[in-house]
Amino acid sequence: MNQIRNLNRGEIIQRQGDEAKFVFKVQSGLLRAFFVDEMGKEHVFMFAPEQWVLGDLDAIGFDVLCTLSIQALEPSRIELVTLKKGGKLILDYEGSQIEWIRLIRRAGSLQRRVLMMMSTSALERYEYFLKTYPDLSPRLTQKQIASYLGITPQRLSKLRAERVGK
Repeated sequence: MNQIRNLNRGEIIQRQGDEAKFVFKVQSGLLRAFFVDEMGKEHVFMFAPEQWVLGDLDAIGFDVLCTLSIQALEPSRIELVTLKKGGKLILDYEGSQIEWIRLIRRAGSLQRRVLMMMSTSALERYEYFLKTYPDLSPRLTQKQIASYLGITPQRLSKLRAERVGK
């Protein structure tokens, strides 16, 4: 059976360099996945609001250490979904066992590519953020959104002004 856990704002439930043991289903609250690069700069990879599932798929699929840290941005209630039984990668959720290795490896490859490339313009990334997370802007700081986009908070202000002026 999967565990339910309540998190405080700011609590980190997985750190860069940890072994991936779970994926996290958000019942309430808001999580973020982020990494710190070799220069010490923090980059937000994704956010997970209610009903989203979040985990380091690269670490899970390829059995490597986590690239991503996961933190609660709000008080949150999450479900810890177990990943392995008897050394075999499964997703054991609500009584069904499904082997996900191929899907997770594909998603892990995509995650790795996204983390390395992030090659679209700042405006395109902001538009993608708004489409992917239509209700999150009021729940996040400008700094968190800018980090997700790979820009400074000042540049985000300019992008917002440009969008209003269209």
